[in-house]
Amino acid sequence: MRKAYHEELDRIAESLVEMTHLAASAMSRATTALLDADVHLADSVITADADIDARREQIDLLSFDLLALQQPVATDLRVVVTSMRMSSDIERMGDLARHVAKVARLRYPASAVPPELRGTFREMGSVAELIVEKVGSVIARRDVEGALEVARDDDAMDRLHRDLFAQVTSSEWPHDTETAVDITLLGRYYERFADHAVSVAERVVWIVTGEWGDEAGGGHDEVADTAPAGA
Repeated sequence: MRKAYHEELDRIAESLVEMTHLAASAMSRATTALLDADVHLADSVITADADIDARREQIDLLSFDLLALQQPVATDLRVVVTSMRMSSDIERMGDLARHVAKVARLRYPASAVPPELRGTFREMGSVAELIVEKVGSVIARRDVEGALEVARDDDAMDRLHRDLFAQVTSSEWPHDTETAVDITLLGRYYERFADHAVSVAERVVWIVTGEWGDEAGGGHDEVADTAPAGA
């Protein structure tokens, strides 16, 4: 019984890592769809989001079963309870990639991103993918140092988001209001994607040490997301 119990705990961790891979792929493909105005790729991201949702449901059901049948304590209890929170964060990351894809589809056959901002969004996509892949490694290894690095990596996304906002609100902004709204929303999606990754990393710190990420040297606020109408 004890061996089976720990196998189930390992299965939860493996499923969380698989979710991070799916979220990374979703944001990578959503970014490509956005920059290339690829409506078919955008549709594939939107459809595939159901896979991430299903993974979260599986993790939650397994966690509930373990809580009811095994009554875990100490670190094992932290693992089970926190895994449900992490699955929620990663599921939201998938939703944010879906939001990016929806903007790409909405503006098809044009690109929602003006030429002078393509480099910024390409970099935001790269940073998002890097952060979530690192989070997968943090979960798999319960790597506290790696978790603290994720919070520092998020600084790059915050910088890109600030630069983007400064351009949109500049008196020299050359585009219409619709484009400004698109860019503002898109920047928010990438920023929140990274914020959820930081939240997952901080939860790993709590599993290992019993302290929140900010107490162990990181620190990040809980995040809220903004979806476009109809998302």
